[in-house]
Amino acid sequence: MGLIVQKYGGTSVGDLDRIRNVARRIAKTYDQGNDVVVILSAMSGVTDQLIGMSGRISKNPDMRELDVLLATGEQTTVALMAMTLIEMGYQAQSLLGYQAEILTDDKSCKARIMHIGASRITDLLETRKIVIVAGFQGADARGNITTLGRGGSDTSAVAVAAAIHADQCEIFTDVDGIYTADPNICDKARKLDRIAYDEMLEMASLGAKVLQIRSVEFAKKYSVPIHVRSSFHEEEGTMVVNEEANMEQVIVSGVTHNKNEARITLRKVPDRPGIASRILNPISDAGIQVDMIIQNTRSGHMTDLTFTVAKNDYRAAMEISRQTAKEIEAEEVLGDEKIAKVSVVGVGMRSHSGVASRMFATLAEENINILMISTSEIRISCVIEEKYTELAVRSLHTAFGLDAGE
Repeated sequence: MGLIVQKYGGTSVGDLDRIRNVARRIAKTYDQGNDVVVILSAMSGVTDQLIGMSGRISKNPDMRELDVLLATGEQTTVALMAMTLIEMGYQAQSLLGYQAEILTDDKSCKARIMHIGASRITDLLETRKIVIVAGFQGADARGNITTLGRGGSDTSAVAVAAAIHADQCEIFTDVDGIYTADPNICDKARKLDRIAYDEMLEMASLGAKVLQIRSVEFAKKYSVPIHVRSSFHEEEGTMVVNEEANMEQVIVSGVTHNKNEARITLRKVPDRPGIASRILNPISDAGIQVDMIIQNTRSGHMTDLTFTVAKNDYRAAMEISRQTAKEIEAEEVLGDEKIAKVSVVGVGMRSHSGVASRMFATLAEENINILMISTSEIRISCVIEEKYTELAVRSLHTAFGLDAGE
């Protein structure tokens, strides 16, 4: 007996048959004596269709109205799910984000959750109703509908689970757990039984798309156990939990990759205090997130500064960098979109040496040149040429003993 939050993504509720399948799974959890709160995404493809329609109306649609439009995707799904459960003989009620008291800031299309009142959810649970909540959305202090950005339903689910003190948050997706690498490019990848929050945070930030990074941040902050599992079968998935003592025995838990990277270099920049901020502040002011940064000293009081951004920000970042280069009298600006970032992640790296040297040696054996290096306490990342991504992932996976059967 417990309080369970279940989240189902767009693929899981992609049509009426899948909605009925999910309803049966929800009913089974309820029949086991659990209280159940369900968070739903829009049906697969609906959000993109809505964005496409708005684009045919305006090249720059009003962001407040875009939020109102996009929120209808989840509204449709929660209503259909509640209807399905009621037809099956269960008490169910749907709630939109604002009805579930999900309070956000006022940043349209990328709002952040500030608070969840949860009183209406708990009142419904006390009457043994199954509560179906629209993910991805909330409302700001003025009552405007807001949306949380891509992957926001994961964040909604974990935030609701934290607010109502759920025993577990189950994230149902079209994959059956967290793998040691992307199984689409590494056929020896294996599913992990458990992974620490910190490892999952690193993997999510480095390109693993199973969980949205903000959802993992919520889970870690409020110690909400997450169970990532498939909505298409009953097998156990992967638990995302607080770090456990035996986790440090495994040096590397996974290998990730991200092809959504681009590199920008300003060459022969005057080497003086404040020059890095002069280059990077305009990038930040444009809402562009910088990832890796490297500065190389040259002779004659000059330096080179290289940084990476997401590929969809590349052109804007290049334009800003060219303007800045003129202002600071840098020699030139170079760009490269054909790069990728590969990383090894593991809490065991805190207590084991030699991880970096093994990673570098493995890439060298495959004649893969390292363009940039970045590290944290539990992660080492290398930027390489994009064409070597799959080879790098498979080689590192084998080098760190992660292949299935080992």
